[in-house]
Amino acid sequence: MNKDIMICGVGGQGTVLASKIIAASAMDEGNAVHSAETIGMAQRGGPVTSHVRIGEDAFSPLIPVGGADLLIAFEPSEAVRNLKYLKKDGFVIVNRVPVKPTSLSGAAEYDGKAEIDFLRSECRCLVVDSDELCAPFGSSKFFNVAVLGAAAGTGELGISAETIRGEIVSIVPERFQEKNLAAFAAGYKIGEENYADQ
Repeated sequence: MNKDIMICGVGGQGTVLASKIIAASAMDEGNAVHSAETIGMAQRGGPVTSHVRIGEDAFSPLIPVGGADLLIAFEPSEAVRNLKYLKKDGFVIVNRVPVKPTSLSGAAEYDGKAEIDFLRSECRCLVVDSDELCAPFGSSKFFNVAVLGAAAGTGELGISAETIRGEIVSIVPERFQEKNLAAFAAGYKIGEENYADQ
């Protein structure tokens, strides 16, 4: 399998853990993997971007502009900011819930709606609401694993759900595993049910 996956969001949303789970899962399935993170003032809510390149065709850890098969965005404006990396036929999974990143420090009002509308007009995308999805688990901090479920459910991730579940158990501390596995399952259901509409 050859696949380039970009994950973007802001500091504190768990994008790096999500990229580690994807990379480890891809390696479990026998693929070569390159990955890298670019972090800007992450502790202050700055932009965080992870590149995961799967397959023998990847000679560098960084995805070139126009090279990403899948963009997983934890935040609407970060999805728009990184859209240039998406292939013409690529797919976007984006969180509807905005978190005002430091890159939008001059904006007085920001609800993410315009960004979501723009994405829907420009590419195939699945919009997921982290507040609704994670409400049963008591925290939006489970969104990083839930959105991996959504990506697996669409089939765009290219990695089996069983492999990802194994890596969640391997990487996530034991006391958080049950909720993370439940969040992954909830995300998978959303991805599977809504992908046909894209």
